[in-house]
Amino acid sequence: MVTKKSKKAWPWLWFSVLVILLDQLSKYLANHFLSLGHPVKILPFLNFTLNYNTGAAFSFLGTENGWQIIFFAAISFVVSIFLILWLSRTSRSEIMMLLGLSLIIGGALGNFIDRLRWSYVTDFIDFHIKDWHFATFNVADSAICVGVFLLIVHMLLTPSSKP
Repeated sequence: MVTKKSKKAWPWLWFSVLVILLDQLSKYLANHFLSLGHPVKILPFLNFTLNYNTGAAFSFLGTENGWQIIFFAAISFVVSIFLILWLSRTSRSEIMMLLGLSLIIGGALGNFIDRLRWSYVTDFIDFHIKDWHFATFNVADSAICVGVFLLIVHMLLTPSSKP
């Protein structure tokens, strides 16, 4: 049932769809133009290096025997449903909250699609300083991180209604 509250969520859900499309397009391009484990230098501190992650953030549980794929896919789906409900109940005036939720939903569902299709997530963005490399990540991971940052900033800047 489409209600007045859920109607206001549609523009933000379309933004989540845009995040998913950008994520999936970038992963498609990475899979077609990069070779697994072979870095392509973009900037002195940035490589594109194709990797497949069967775990969660920073390859957490990536060496397990497969149960983690279903586990992380289920978590992504449940969290996305919760966030969609939260987004549909958020005031239109809370732009930072709506944007943050939309980014997290898009990122979570982008990685969810990978887990369902391939049993892994495609990562390719590789920041580094000399020989030190940050964990390889993707557009969906970036959207999630920026979204969480926006939620934290919103919560810190919004006065609480509680005494």
